[in-house]
Amino acid sequence: MISGGCTYGDSNRAWKARDMRDCLEVEGERSEMVISFGPDDLRGVNLPHNDALVVQVRVVNYDVMRVFVNSGSFVKVIFKEAIMHIDFQGHRLESVETSLSGFAGPAVYPEGEIILALTLGTQELRKIVMTIYIVVDVPSSYNIILGRPAINELKAVTSTYHQKIKFPVGDQVGEVRGDQSSSRKCYVETFRVDQKKTRGEEKGNDRIREEEKVVKREVPFVAE
Repeated sequence: MISGGCTYGDSNRAWKARDMRDCLEVEGERSEMVISFGPDDLRGVNLPHNDALVVQVRVVNYDVMRVFVNSGSFVKVIFKEAIMHIDFQGHRLESVETSLSGFAGPAVYPEGEIILALTLGTQELRKIVMTIYIVVDVPSSYNIILGRPAINELKAVTSTYHQKIKFPVGDQVGEVRGDQSSSRKCYVETFRVDQKKTRGEEKGNDRIREEEKVVKREVPFVAE
């Protein structure tokens, strides 16, 4: 789970203001479209599986693969290595002070935040929203992580079992199917990245332990 960031603002005051608005807002009844999944949605899905939902989306005018739809993430993340391939002229990268937690290792401080168009679906059954991405410079097998804010902005419903994300488009339902092959490749690559980090940490710990041994050997000598 990735948490932190500036989804509701980049300060404690902004967060408190958001909480106050949530308490004061009273919403009336809403007529939402019913979105469901059935046996037909399993066509083309390799069963059984435990694959994450990894899809392809369009950011600005670029088709971006390896997009992880993660309802456990509190923010929408675009990794620096991916955004370097996108021409985002006319879109400013704003500074962010709030750190993110949930990545392997210590808290991560973002490179900034940027507002870019996100498109799901194709032709008539597509949906476009302007959304805020947090730019992060850490190794990842994914290009983007779409967290709960993006899912809610799209009024989307996800099913990892059916490998689909569905969303209302007018009086119809658009959908994007997950790419199981890409999902499995990302899983393997993520595991390798984690192994490299672990080995790096172990080497660092070994170095610390060696330094501690030196100190322990030196202290009695000095005491004598």
